[in-house]
Amino acid sequence: MHLRALEPDDLEFLYALENDPDIWGVSDTLAPVSRHALREYLAHAGADFYVVRQLRLVITTEIGSPAVGVVDLFDFDPLHLRAGVGITILVSERRHGYARQALELLKNHARQLLRLHQIYATVGADNAASLKLFRAAGFRRVGIRHSWLRTATGWQDAVEWQCLLQPSAGI
Repeated sequence: MHLRALEPDDLEFLYALENDPDIWGVSDTLAPVSRHALREYLAHAGADFYVVRQLRLVITTEIGSPAVGVVDLFDFDPLHLRAGVGITILVSERRHGYARQALELLKNHARQLLRLHQIYATVGADNAASLKLFRAAGFRRVGIRHSWLRTATGWQDAVEWQCLLQPSAGI
């Protein structure tokens, strides 16, 4: 398993991923994304994490192999050294353990290179696969937000997950 930076050649992969309506519900997306918008995004994807406060990495099974998904750090808070985590694996590549391995690599990257204290995730209460994934990846369930996510069928609870990457000093 390998995480790499976005490349201009990822345009068609991102276009397919971002325009898959089956994942819009978990990615807060309401409309298709144009190739032009994605080209602009790719042109600035290498910007400093501390400036743009987000990072998207491509998941591959080995160096040079095709992308199987993406993992994101977003809403980076430089004061508290924490960021949200999102992960998407192509439908055809799911159930191979790629998401679990990618989260481990991301945790190491966040801890060792970005020096984050913690990462967190918000998962829809009915997303059994993601709930299982974050538990298996060492995240701790820390709460429920009731009627937090609007879906096509109504409001849904969200489960909050947290993973401490650095030891906390006691108060």
